Amino acid sequence: MGTGGIGSAALYHLASRGARVLGLDRFPVAHDRGSSHGHTRLIRRAYFEHPHYVPLLVRAYQLWRELELAVDRSLLVETGLLMAGPATGDVLSGAMRSAALHSLPIEPLSASEAVTRWPGLQLPEAWSAVYEACGGYLLVEECVRSHALAAQRAGAILEHGVSVRGWHSPKDSHSVIVTTDRNTYAADQLILAPGAWASDLLQLPNVSLQVLRKSLFWYEPQPASHTAYDAGHFPCFAFDAPNGFFYGFPRIDARGVKIAEHTGGRPLDDPLEIDRGIDAAEQGRVARVLTEHLPGISDHCTAHDACLYTMSADKHFVVGRHPDHARVCCAAGFSGHGFKFASVIGEILADLATVGHTELPIDFLSPGRFSRSYNKRPSD
Repeated sequence: MGTGGIGSAALYHLASRGARVLGLDRFPVAHDRGSSHGHTRLIRRAYFEHPHYVPLLVRAYQLWRELELAVDRSLLVETGLLMAGPATGDVLSGAMRSAALHSLPIEPLSASEAVTRWPGLQLPEAWSAVYEACGGYLLVEECVRSHALAAQRAGAILEHGVSVRGWHSPKDSHSVIVTTDRNTYAADQLILAPGAWASDLLQLPNVSLQVLRKSLFWYEPQPASHTAYDAGHFPCFAFDAPNGFFYGFPRIDARGVKIAEHTGGRPLDDPLEIDRGIDAAEQGRVARVLTEHLPGISDHCTAHDACLYTMSADKHFVVGRHPDHARVCCAAGFSGHGFKFASVIGEILADLATVGHTELPIDFLSPGRFSRSYNKRPSD
């Protein structure tokens, strides 16, 4: 259930293996009501959040390239990624740690070295930076459309405008029953990828999920600075600033430079009731970052959007078999950093549903980790 970033990838991998698969969603493919929209998402390998993610990212890159070939579309653009902030902060030290543990190419830079290389940049002398040449962005809606298209070509059926009411797995039964506002379905295996609606559908009382509203902004460079911030001249960027973690993208279309805050966010009780207006306080925080670190960007906001983060208690994903239902697999709680993994999470879910296990390392993401008896949490 769910055919967004993760669900569409699972559909593709299942259908490509010859499985008979049905995708159900309230909204059409590549909609703007959840978490998989806004034109671009970052992708990187030297993962500061935890080194355990790196093997998944290595595979994710491979699968995105395979999907590009399958649909003959460009989806992943390696513009490079510059992350800057205090050398001892979680972002830079975590990226360096992941790079060292997994022998990833990453380039440490001083603040002055970074500013010299990218004149549109402005950094405090006390900061450091790291540059990852294979970092870049995914064209998020195109990725979802491509997974859905490839899934349908392989025989998958997608039904939209369908609201899922619930599911159950009867004892001594070889099926899972899914109830919707249209029909009732029976399946051998169920994959739950419900995004912001996960709390109501996972049936995991130990898994706490909070939905946050997040803002995305686009700003126009000043006339003399257009080229400096163009993709090909300027990388994707992330700033570990004292007032939050901010990230963004070079100018790839007429809207200009995109920037957003990864920290913060407004709690949302009902994902259907998202406020799409501009939050003045959030915009003010972004504008301050532009002034301090991207001085060639004007104060003209050309576009704005809002999307949803579904946060787990520890900010790590919830991926694996349902602890109480062997025929059900879960994928939720991607906490605002999950889209880059969609290709590989789709493959993992297909593994779990068809052969019962995966060779990829996902124990640290288990839905059961929030139980008191579970001892495989991410560790240092």
